[in-house]
Amino acid sequence: MAKPRKKKRTQPRKEDVSGKPGPGNRSPKSMVIRMGAGDIGPSVTQLARDFRAVMEPDTASRLKERRANKLKDYTAMAGPLGVTHLFLFSRSKTGNVHLRVALAPRGPTLTFRTERYALSKDIAKAQKHPRGGGKEFLTAPLLVMNNFVSQTAGDADADPIKKQLESLTTTIFQSMFPPISPQTTPLNSIKRILLLNRETQADGKYIISLRHYAITTRRTGISKRVRRFDPSEQRHREKKTGALPNLGKLEDVADYILDPASGGYTSASETELDTDAEVEVTQTTTQRVLSKREQQKQQKGDQEKQQKDAEGRSNVEKRAVKLVELGPRMRLRLVKVEEGVCEGRVMWNEFVTKSKEEEKELDEKWDKRRKEKEQRKKEQRENVERKKQLKKNTKANAGQAGEGADDEDDDEEEWDSDELEDWDDLDDAEDQENAEEEVEDEDDEDEDMAD
Repeated sequence: MAKPRKKKRTQPRKEDVSGKPGPGNRSPKSMVIRMGAGDIGPSVTQLARDFRAVMEPDTASRLKERRANKLKDYTAMAGPLGVTHLFLFSRSKTGNVHLRVALAPRGPTLTFRTERYALSKDIAKAQKHPRGGGKEFLTAPLLVMNNFVSQTAGDADADPIKKQLESLTTTIFQSMFPPISPQTTPLNSIKRILLLNRETQADGKYIISLRHYAITTRRTGISKRVRRFDPSEQRHREKKTGALPNLGKLEDVADYILDPASGGYTSASETELDTDAEVEVTQTTTQRVLSKREQQKQQKGDQEKQQKDAEGRSNVEKRAVKLVELGPRMRLRLVKVEEGVCEGRVMWNEFVTKSKEEEKELDEKWDKRRKEKEQRKKEQRENVERKKQLKKNTKANAGQAGEGADDEDDDEEEWDSDELEDWDDLDDAEDQENAEEEVEDEDDEDEDMAD
């Protein structure tokens, strides 16, 4: 007898990935869109592509826009695809580049004017040793926000509306990437940093500087020449000829490590920069599934290890952290905040200031629109329910009619079987009458022929 097949799950469940089941625990996803496609120009097109790299990996990196695509096309697909953020790049007729950040599906929308920007390729050309493509984009970047709270709670002159808008802007930016836990998130998974710095302006302008960096670490206390022999450092370096130093002309390795010209451990140009931040990290180790006996041995080993660590012999090492800019670089100026996805009531506008009467009139206008919209939705729901009930009744009537038709067919069959002989007698009588009439007609013809 064949052995029964047991199905093995090849994909992790949703609760296994997020830790807790439910739609509220999903990670944010984004779409970076060029509004107008070819009408915005090659520079803004490349800027949108560079910004997609910033939002990796939870973004539509291969999205292709067309000139015929409208905003409704993207918002309609945002729900089925689980998209939470929309980044819309556009260019006005006057040449101003705008970036709109919208939360799907109900908003709000922040409109920024891109005053200055630099592409990733321009930043790479300006660097002496640019960062090459690696595994940095496999995980989301670490979001660092600076100087976003400008007004304190005890400030008497603080504008409550402006303070609320600042809090809204901060919340939208914080929700761009999945949250991290300092206790559970491994340090090795953080490869990039997205820096948002709000510039202080005397005239009250809301300006944000955006920078994108890659994180690189190096061990401290070791010469650059010694690090060239470390296999772990060689794997991170580019594969090129001459990566290892040539020691053929030297009599001793000390002649390479020690620098006789400076008389010290190494030359001044090969020392670490003073501005590097030093952090202590634990060396990574490979883990495997252990049995109960091995787990007990490991617990004893951990206790001994803790004792050794207390004596000063630990596996913690110091590493210097460096940031290499990847790009793009943008200077954003907030000009408008509105409800909905690019089509709601304007909550704040930098260039337009309305009086209280105008604001009241606009509020009444939007309330009227909202009530009309709710009324239309109510009518649509009623129509849908009415059609469902009508369809249900039609099916029920069709079922009853089908049963009655079957009964009529049975009665007809019984009636045909009972009156079959009577119908035969009637047919014979009709045939006899027709035959007698034909005979009389023939007799009349014969008499006419005789005359």
